[in-house]
Amino acid sequence: MKLQLLSSTFEKDGSPSPRQHLTSLVVNDSVAFDAGSLAFACTDIQRSSIRDIVISHAHLDHIAGLPLFIDDLFSTLTEPVRIHSSASVKEVLETHIFNWKVYPRFSELTNDFGPVVEYVEFEPGSDTRIAGLSVTPIEVNHLVPSCGFIISDDLSTVAMTGDTAPTEAFWKRVDGLNSVNAVLVECAFPDRLADLSESSHHMTPNGLRDEIAKLRRRDCPIYVVNIKPAYREETVRQILELNLPRLEILEVGREYIW
Repeated sequence: MKLQLLSSTFEKDGSPSPRQHLTSLVVNDSVAFDAGSLAFACTDIQRSSIRDIVISHAHLDHIAGLPLFIDDLFSTLTEPVRIHSSASVKEVLETHIFNWKVYPRFSELTNDFGPVVEYVEFEPGSDTRIAGLSVTPIEVNHLVPSCGFIISDDLSTVAMTGDTAPTEAFWKRVDGLNSVNAVLVECAFPDRLADLSESSHHMTPNGLRDEIAKLRRRDCPIYVVNIKPAYREETVRQILELNLPRLEILEVGREYIW
């Protein structure tokens, strides 16, 4: 399995920055998990291959690139872009984004080849097949309905929490797997902003340490994502000071293969 966190911020010289304003992870160049920066940072190969987009929740940093990704492809799509989400996320997208005011309701439109968007609803806790992957959405603890995911192909399994505060079901499900190649877990704020982190349902390094302790298995690396860019240096320093084995920061743009 190949996984890449797409860039969303750039340095003065145009090179990708490690700062992460938006979230979009691409698996096997064919399935996007969230679409924050999808339209802006995907490769030409990914743009031509991705027809399945899995949305964890409807906060802007996870969906900002979704309308533009579809718009870019509108006239050339020979099959619809399939948006996989819970029913509540679909409702938010159709009511507040694809509502003819913010952006066209693509689910009502066709091109010369047929429909351009199709919604595929999933039920948290139930396995679903998406472009050769087995995907299990797991409800996590965020301000709005949100899911983490367990993603498997014939060779590998990766689990990602998505945006979350301290949660339970996700870790229990990961512990029950036969094998896990990697776990991606969020950590948004430094410890001094614990009150803000709690009110916004995110985590700090201290909270991250407590979450990782819930994972009984000790056989897989853990990668940190969703670090707020305004506090990145401070948060990364505190994460590294935890001195936890197998824990590292997921690098923006790097292709990870398991």
